[in-house]
Amino acid sequence: MTDDFSEAQASVLIGTAEKMIEIWNRLSPEKQATLLARFGSEENALAALVTTQLVAPAKPD
Repeated sequence: MTDDFSEAQASVLIGTAEKMIEIWNRLSPEKQATLLARFGSEENALAALVTTQLVAPAKPD
C-alpha cells in the first residue's frame, strides 16, 4: 500500500473539501452551532453533511 495519491484521487479529495466548505458557509450560525453540538467538531459536522449530500443529493429548485 502506498501513501501517494493519484491525480484522480487528489481531485476527488479537493472537490469534497470544496463542497464541505460551500455547504458550511451556506448554513445559518444557529444551524452551525446545532451541528457542532451534535457532532463535536466542524470536521465531523461537515463530513456528515457531505455524506448526506452524496447519499441523497438535494433536489434542484
